[in-house]
Amino acid sequence: MKKVGVIGCGLMGSGIAQMSALNGYTTVVVEVNEEILKKGLASIQDWLEKGKKRGKVTDEQIEAVRKNLSSSTQVNAVKDCDIVIEAVTENTELKKKVFKQLSDLVRDDAILATNTSSISVTELATVVKNPERMVGMHFFNPVPIMKLVEIIRGLATTDAVMAASREFALSLGKEPITCPDTPAFVVNKLLIPYLLDAVRMVQDGIATPEDVDKAMVHGCGYPMGPITLLDYVGLDTTLHAADVMYAEFREPKYASPVLLRRMVQAGRWGRKSGRGFYSYEKR
Repeated sequence: MKKVGVIGCGLMGSGIAQMSALNGYTTVVVEVNEEILKKGLASIQDWLEKGKKRGKVTDEQIEAVRKNLSSSTQVNAVKDCDIVIEAVTENTELKKKVFKQLSDLVRDDAILATNTSSISVTELATVVKNPERMVGMHFFNPVPIMKLVEIIRGLATTDAVMAASREFALSLGKEPITCPDTPAFVVNKLLIPYLLDAVRMVQDGIATPEDVDKAMVHGCGYPMGPITLLDYVGLDTTLHAADVMYAEFREPKYASPVLLRRMVQAGRWGRKSGRGFYSYEKR
């Protein structure tokens, strides 16, 4: 692989594009409009500058990103890419629309990857010509720091595509694991019930958000409590993943607490919206 395309320059897409460019790939990131695109590119620049101040990023690495990364608001900018990674909102119909466009645009041998955390890779592949080249590549937030990438095999995904995706993840300095196309894959199948139980404790008045977090940090040695993590991941993202899992398995542990649903309805999505269980509004 030499050229990488990333669809979406939000929290995940910008991180994926940054890591791709940093590791020597010619990379193009696409967004729907200039405003969102500029915001995503600014976040990359901000991350690199903060990393330099902490001694984690060198001038050479910053130059590599500057040299290798380009951007566009036109999806045809990825037409000659060897792999295109979709990182748009976690919405099945929106992702299908993106992959239908990509299927008609890119080369027949180009790999099409989705960064979904819960949607079926097999279902997304139904709109793709040559569905055997469709694969899941679930990166974790923040992408420049988190090592794990889940490589998900759809029903039609070939061994060659799985191997190439794994090698690509390794080339970015990641630790890939492989899993079948089961709802929520590996991490979220373990994580979502944990987060939902934390919300239920707050909802039922058993403990405050602060005490739930303290219990897991100081009692179990976790680096971050579940409520803080929930705000970081996004309450809306967690709710969507929980709903997908509950629809598939019909198990109570995946049923979303009323409090979580109401907070999402109120726009309290966590850090991304400035307020979740905690407030992140700037002075």
